[in-house]
Amino acid sequence: MNIVLLSGGSGKRLWPLSNDTRSKQFIKIFKTKTGDYESMVQRVYRQILAVDTSATVTIATSRSQVSAIHNQLGTDVGVSVEPCRRDTFPAIALAAAYLHDVQGVSEAESVVVCPVDPYVEQDYFEALNALGKRAADSEANLVLMGIEPTYPSAKYGYIIPEDKETVSRVSRFKEKPDEETARDYISKGALWNGGVFAFRLSYVLKRAHELIEFRDYQDLYEKYDTLEKISFDYAVVEHEPYIEVMRFSGMWKDMGTWNTLTEAMESPNIGKAILNETCENVHVVNELDVPVLCMGLKDMVVSASPEGILVSDKAQSSYIKPFVDAIDQQIMFAEKSWGSFRVIDIEEGSMTIKVTLNAGHRMNYHSHELRDEVWTVIEGEGRTIIDGVERKVKAGDVVSMAAGTPHTIIADTALQVIEVQLGQEISVGDKKKLDSIPSQTAEH
Repeated sequence: MNIVLLSGGSGKRLWPLSNDTRSKQFIKIFKTKTGDYESMVQRVYRQILAVDTSATVTIATSRSQVSAIHNQLGTDVGVSVEPCRRDTFPAIALAAAYLHDVQGVSEAESVVVCPVDPYVEQDYFEALNALGKRAADSEANLVLMGIEPTYPSAKYGYIIPEDKETVSRVSRFKEKPDEETARDYISKGALWNGGVFAFRLSYVLKRAHELIEFRDYQDLYEKYDTLEKISFDYAVVEHEPYIEVMRFSGMWKDMGTWNTLTEAMESPNIGKAILNETCENVHVVNELDVPVLCMGLKDMVVSASPEGILVSDKAQSSYIKPFVDAIDQQIMFAEKSWGSFRVIDIEEGSMTIKVTLNAGHRMNYHSHELRDEVWTVIEGEGRTIIDGVERKVKAGDVVSMAAGTPHTIIADTALQVIEVQLGQEISVGDKKKLDSIPSQTAEH
């Protein structure tokens, strides 16, 4: 099975846990059998491989999410990086070219495309496998998955099939209706459009070349910022005369809001939280190392992170986005390919950060022009390379770097470092990545 997971925007409706760097699909909120927590993308990736251990999984995403993907899934997963946001048709065209030109997938093979963040069980991925097989054998160029509606939703578009068979020809599509109209659609066998579809790779490559002038993946990548912003539905689906839909009646939830996300939580709280006996239908997600006490609350969600604190009625939490758009907040936590960092304190002329590096990983070799840095190792063992000189470090060691000095740190074991940045202009833009580490000289 070749599957492309669309990993889109920031998911601001799940603030304060999500932001432009840490999207909702990377929040570790689902409890595993071992008692640990996993994110949406980890859960989906695990479920795919449980159905097909040899599946080729590619995540179509923005540059800002690549580090988090590698942090949570490792380096085996394919990543089709969008240089900028250009909606779903350019993203899928780029992913198709990536599969063909980089991953070596044959044009004759089928590809399944779906969002990265549905809350589903194993039968969903078994259905995706069947969807891909249908696309390989069908005369239709597109085969969609239609979700059996559980209520007359006004949030989703609808697929109207010609009949109520498991696989049907699509009669027409309907945009998000009002509740009464949705009820009428459902009575006629309509299905929710969950944004899941399959095709032969040759078909989308052909359509991409018809609509975009490009030679191959690299050429398309380089001109990506010139492409028109257009959805796959408008660019391809609306112009395709023969489309099939396959019904899916298993569990399917869109985890786009706090209201729907808390429905999937197995316990009322994650992190330090106390709920007294008068609380009803209250969920707490606390990433801070301080307790949250809730008393007498009903139908509420409370979420605390270094980015901020949300206290909201669950129904009202769906309307959070315009308020979050107005918040100008320093990114306080981010996952990187080598580990993660959390901002502890910000003062005029200084910033203090706790850095966690995974064993066997290192930061890029880099320098800063406008700030000095001081590292204090608080846990683990590793090595620093400062201006080409390597030095072993362990808990208790302190290392200083003046502005302009190239440096990196390598974790021989899991490593934790307190990093203090000192300067009058501290910004994420003040970082110069260096191509390579010079021949290292051990410090004596």
